[in-house]
Amino acid sequence: MNKGNLSYILICLFGLNMAMAQQPVAQKISVPPIPASLEFAGEKVPLNNPIIYEQLEQELIKNVYKHSSTLMILNRVARYKEKVMGILTKNKIPDDFFYLSVIESELWPYANSGKAAGFWQFRDSTAKEYKLEVSKFVDQRRDLELSTQAACNFLNNLNKTFKNWTLTAAAYNSGRTTIMNTMKAQGVQSYYDLHLTLETNDYVFRILALKLICENPANYGFIVSKTEPLEPTEVVEVKEDMNLIELARKHNTNYKTLKYYNPWLVYNPGSLKSDKYYEENKLMNVMFEVKEGRTYKFLVPKR
Repeated sequence: MNKGNLSYILICLFGLNMAMAQQPVAQKISVPPIPASLEFAGEKVPLNNPIIYEQLEQELIKNVYKHSSTLMILNRVARYKEKVMGILTKNKIPDDFFYLSVIESELWPYANSGKAAGFWQFRDSTAKEYKLEVSKFVDQRRDLELSTQAACNFLNNLNKTFKNWTLTAAAYNSGRTTIMNTMKAQGVQSYYDLHLTLETNDYVFRILALKLICENPANYGFIVSKTEPLEPTEVVEVKEDMNLIELARKHNTNYKTLKYYNPWLVYNPGSLKSDKYYEENKLMNVMFEVKEGRTYKFLVPKR
């Protein structure tokens, strides 16, 4: 073969490769699998009803193909699930309610939705009703353990009314009175038979979708590497006004790490000239003010 023919063949092959490279590569996208049977908090989900099946399928599709958000959720689930489940069990709340916190906040302490905030998305009024402090220094809705305990108290209170955990979950979203009035008006007793607002209509199905994905990530195309655990921490009790930078140094850490482990520290620096520590807190909330008789538990790295 002469050099001219060889050059021609090479040019043709190069052109063919370039053309193939520009062709769109088909990506395998399929409807996520739905199990033959499913329960929420001990109540069977009527998947034989095509409307119910479609609602669950829609929520699965949304979350399976919302890759970045769902991956972040999977990482946080690995980090927080054990602690939250322990509090739920202690309060006799079904395990499935862990996924209620997942859909409410994606387990992100800084989550905000309107006037709701924290892991369980409490409004100010509900937070205070269930003994969570919400002030210029502290927002305990962002404290994992305290807010989870408050959520358990709230859920058990709701369940005294409905004596059904699925309706209790719906009431957590839309309110006790709304669910009671809707049940009465429509003459039905099951969440799965109620026509509700769009958000509450999908609420339990969102919980179920995240439950399926988080408990079987590989079934839904997620390969989750083992999450690196946070470094061990210990509790330090603070009963009087404290300089947070000094507190961090005392425990061989820094201000940034202290804030990371204690997201409930929320003071807006130098907000009012009448503040006790206005001058000290102009740049950042260095001074933490403690109300008389209160004790705050700080997490610090265990050295």
